[in-house]
Amino acid sequence: MINITSLTTILPSTSTPSTTTLGDAAAAAAVAASMTATSDREVLGITSTLAGVINRSPSFGLSDDSDVSPVTLSADWSRVAKLLLLASLAVVGSVGNVFMISAVMVEDHLKKRGNAFLVNVALADLLITGLVIPASAIVILAGHEDTESICRFEWTLEVLCFLVTLLTLATIAAENYARLCLPAERYAIFTPSRITGITFCVWVIAGIAVILQSTLDLGPDFCRRRFTGVAREQVIVACILVLLPAVITIVLYLRLILRVRRAIRSSFKPPATFSWDYDLTKTNMCSFVLFAVFWLPFGSAACISNFRRVNSGVFYQLAWFALSKSCINSLLYCVLDRHFRNAYVKLFHYCCCKTTVSFSRRQRGDGTRSSGDVRLRVHIIHSYASPASCRPNVARPYGKDVYEL
Repeated sequence: MINITSLTTILPSTSTPSTTTLGDAAAAAAVAASMTATSDREVLGITSTLAGVINRSPSFGLSDDSDVSPVTLSADWSRVAKLLLLASLAVVGSVGNVFMISAVMVEDHLKKRGNAFLVNVALADLLITGLVIPASAIVILAGHEDTESICRFEWTLEVLCFLVTLLTLATIAAENYARLCLPAERYAIFTPSRITGITFCVWVIAGIAVILQSTLDLGPDFCRRRFTGVAREQVIVACILVLLPAVITIVLYLRLILRVRRAIRSSFKPPATFSWDYDLTKTNMCSFVLFAVFWLPFGSAACISNFRRVNSGVFYQLAWFALSKSCINSLLYCVLDRHFRNAYVKLFHYCCCKTTVSFSRRQRGDGTRSSGDVRLRVHIIHSYASPASCRPNVARPYGKDVYEL
């Protein structure tokens, strides 16, 4: 027979470990639940952080400024003021570039096959002043804030004309160096057909680069403010089409200046035509410096935007500052070169003063002429004498004086 007292003393002792085990299990379950909740919160926190990093704009590119448009500039400006500014730039730039092209056609001393490259630069500037700037003026006049299609049209022409101008400036430097410093047989390689082919190749190369950049969507998106960093292909193209022509132009002009100064310090006596060509060359140098001054700030801002954020207002205003170069390049030739200046004056009289203009050389009958008769003529020395030790007698291929220093 079992003793109840001993049983009662045994049962509590046996039931106590069970209660303790259940309590530990509950505590462990609570701790596990707490750890699970903490892990879930950490996972949710990490997920939200990653989502914020993904959705957040990168630390480079342009700041999100909706008041600035790549087409119509800042909305803080008066609509009338923007319209007047763009219309003035378009008119002055277009007229100046047309005058520059016409001056090469009508001025005797400028009728040289190498000056066809100057016409090419003026033509690229004319596309900016005749198409890009008026397109923005039309958008402002229509009352639209911004249009992506117009922006892409303008940006495509801007990049095309930028590459054409830079490549043409390099060819101008090569032609000027060959004209002033190389023998006549070396300069003879610049035949009219080859100059035409070089000009055509410049447009083709620039067009292919623009088409590839647009179709393959390489590099930054100017219109949608999308900057994803510099691609390797973009760096290679920039080095070939931008950096290399600029370096070649600088080197050729430096060599030209050194050789001319060395020759002038010796017994070489430059003829009048040589001085005129050298003055035009110095004007071409100033045109290259002007191009660098206007485009370098925008190019620097574009490079900096790949590493840190750039204010969009500053970026697009620098872009318009670069475009304004196309409006004053023709004025630079008017100020610095006498033959362009004379041609501009005669063309102005012909277009605005309604005077009679003769584009050909005419013999004077009685030594007098009418006061209202304005003739586009320049007296060119077709032959000159110089010491044989200083300048050997050279041929004049294609009716052009060539100098060998």
